[in-house]
Amino acid sequence: MSGIRDRDHQFIWHPFTQMHLEPYALPVQSAHGATLVLEDGTTLIDGISSWWVNIHGHAHPNIAKAIAQQAAQLEQVIFAGFTHEPAVRLAEKLIGILPGEMGKIFFSDDGSTSVEVALKMALQYFYNRGENRKAILAFEDAYHGDTFGAMSAGGRSAFSAPFDAHLFEVDHLPLPVKGKEQDCLERLQQLLSQKKYAAFIFEPLVQGSAGMRMYGAGVLEEIMEMCKSHGALLIADEVFTGWGRTGTMFACHQLDVQPDVVCVSKGLTGGFLPMGITACKQFIYDAFLSGEKTKALFHGHSYTANPIACAAALASMELFDESTWKYIESIHRAHVAFAHELENHARLIEARVCGTILALEFKTEQHSGYFNSLRDEMYAYFIKKGLLLRPLGNVLYVLPPYCITEDELQKIYSAIREFLN
Repeated sequence: MSGIRDRDHQFIWHPFTQMHLEPYALPVQSAHGATLVLEDGTTLIDGISSWWVNIHGHAHPNIAKAIAQQAAQLEQVIFAGFTHEPAVRLAEKLIGILPGEMGKIFFSDDGSTSVEVALKMALQYFYNRGENRKAILAFEDAYHGDTFGAMSAGGRSAFSAPFDAHLFEVDHLPLPVKGKEQDCLERLQQLLSQKKYAAFIFEPLVQGSAGMRMYGAGVLEEIMEMCKSHGALLIADEVFTGWGRTGTMFACHQLDVQPDVVCVSKGLTGGFLPMGITACKQFIYDAFLSGEKTKALFHGHSYTANPIACAAALASMELFDESTWKYIESIHRAHVAFAHELENHARLIEARVCGTILALEFKTEQHSGYFNSLRDEMYAYFIKKGLLLRPLGNVLYVLPPYCITEDELQKIYSAIREFLN
């Protein structure tokens, strides 16, 4: 039998990949901690937590055990008209830790669908109340997922271009990065005076896919207050920023103003299984209660609140003990020290840190962005060095699982120094 690479090439179409240019994928045979083991025995340090989902490390025995036990008891049941203990326990725990005093949990399958649910909740909330609010606000260059509602809320780009005619209109604000705060606030004031918005959706503190672009809590609070004063619901997309990535359990825990809806996924199950959560305040849920069946939220997925995924999420949440937060703080300190070392480097525009996120923005003669060719050069270089780092165009970022050792982290830094010099 031929190798995995050849069989994969014959049958599989990979995501975010131009298959003509990158026809062969690297075959991973096993993983543990922060290490991926390829079919030929080569190892890679997973410096991006396998697309930001793996928070405690690969094959964590506690989560694996919880999955096995749940699979032997109840693997799946329809969630319309039925429920089960893992879902109820997970909802109870989420309500206890999510920002914004949430009242209800709605289950879905991934980050993009959690955003779809949030947008539908917001639009139908006003529809059920007989209010004509159909406009949505978001930031430029935002990424909220690849389904149509999430694409609509996201920034327009080459990713959405084939579908732009089918996306609903969303008004976008410039991201209030340092020095550009007033531009954003003035644009927001102008838009709020013209339209009645159903919701403002945002990635709090860090825009992940846009290149780990970071902005301040203070200006975000000001934007949220302005939207709130005009009656718009506040939707925090914490799909990426949740589960300790920004240094707190959720990025919104660093804000005084709190959201009305929160979207959660990625690290929710510790990187083991797909699951999405849309949490909302009680008053939003109450607007769907009616003697008219047509006012229900008609959204669902076959695997909604899958018991095995719920068990994985519960086990992952139990791992957030004192030691995990020490690991998070240790990664943050190491990132800050490394960023400080590089802050005046001739090849860099900026080195920035938020929690366990380190982003290095490279100077380039090409247009900055996802399709900058420096991305391919850096990706190949670090693979050869035994590191999985997947740059966003000319932005190289490090986002490791919390179990990464000091030696592994220093190996990443050393390779970056070599590339820079």
